[in-house]
Amino acid sequence: MARKSAAGMGSIRKKVIKRGNKEYTYFEARYTAGYDPGTGKQIQRSITGKTQKEVSQKLKAATAAIDAKTYTAPSKMTVGQWLDIWTKEYLGGVKPLTVNSYKTAVKNHIKPGLGAIKLDALDPHTVQSFYNSLTTQKSLSPKTVKNIHGILHKALEKAVTNKYIPFNPTEACELPRMEKKEIQPLDDDQITAFLKAIKGHRFEDLFTVALFTGMRESEALGLTWDCVDLAKGTILINKQLQVVKGSRGEYTLAPTKNSKGRTLTAAPFVVSVLRRVRHRQLSNRLRYGECWADTGFVFTDDLGNHLKHVTVYKSFKKVVTDMGFPDVRFHDLRHSYAVASIRSGDDIKTVQENLGHATASFTLDVYGHVTEQMKQASAARMEQFIKAVNH
Repeated sequence: MARKSAAGMGSIRKKVIKRGNKEYTYFEARYTAGYDPGTGKQIQRSITGKTQKEVSQKLKAATAAIDAKTYTAPSKMTVGQWLDIWTKEYLGGVKPLTVNSYKTAVKNHIKPGLGAIKLDALDPHTVQSFYNSLTTQKSLSPKTVKNIHGILHKALEKAVTNKYIPFNPTEACELPRMEKKEIQPLDDDQITAFLKAIKGHRFEDLFTVALFTGMRESEALGLTWDCVDLAKGTILINKQLQVVKGSRGEYTLAPTKNSKGRTLTAAPFVVSVLRRVRHRQLSNRLRYGECWADTGFVFTDDLGNHLKHVTVYKSFKKVVTDMGFPDVRFHDLRHSYAVASIRSGDDIKTVQENLGHATASFTLDVYGHVTEQMKQASAARMEQFIKAVNH
């Protein structure tokens, strides 16, 4: 066994191993990475490579990092092992539905693609190839790839914090370009037609309140009377009704999308609708007696039970399909509210807060075209005024 020295850096050994009739040669360097705080003994690490030059370069980098106090010990874990630890130990503050989506992405995509790789050997090029394969081989949408990237990035960021790896290899990756979908709000004529179509419908009040408050479907279904102040005309939106993933029709109340509550000051018309809902519930309570379920929800069936998403979805789709607009979604009521608010003169900050968006810039990104149309309309009105006075 040959031994060569690297001045001031320890030693590099040439090693030969036999497997059957074949010999394999590689080089190994050993160095002191520090001292065990419990025993005071030196912590010895080794570096291997195919050539002496490769090992020498790795050794120089390791000892330089030790001197600069930026050294990170190599991790023996695989990416898959770390993901198992991360999903089990580090998602305590994440909503249950989000945890389920993280675990599904890890199980179905990240671990099959990267799980067997050593955590400290994962590099940006390998991650980039993985992202590319999700698009080319699995035909996943750019949005789905972005979501998977977000999960992997968070997991590896925690690995960096824990000093298992020196940097996050996902930082340098390029994601597929996302095509921005055009929103489809109802125009004034369509809103008028929609209100006529739902007249007398069993979900008329739910559809109307959603249209004129911008609440998400799950927020409207999860709205409870303790969050409604009919005297002040305010609505506190601090939760949403969700189906427990993997359950057989089990529901739960979860925090809102960005985990922040918001208070709306509703239009008097909306307050009158809510008063009508309240009055109907009180009548049903008297009518059904012990069969009435005092759940506290605003929008319920005749016996006081909360409404189910699938029931509301089917009813809504039938209404809009009968109107001749089968592509309209419940969420488009939210878009319609936002566009109407902006056109009526509400500033973007107010619209952002009413919708529950995290930032005003996000609201502008979604509805910026509306403000642009308003600017063009304003310029056209000014042009007409100039022509009227300049003749």
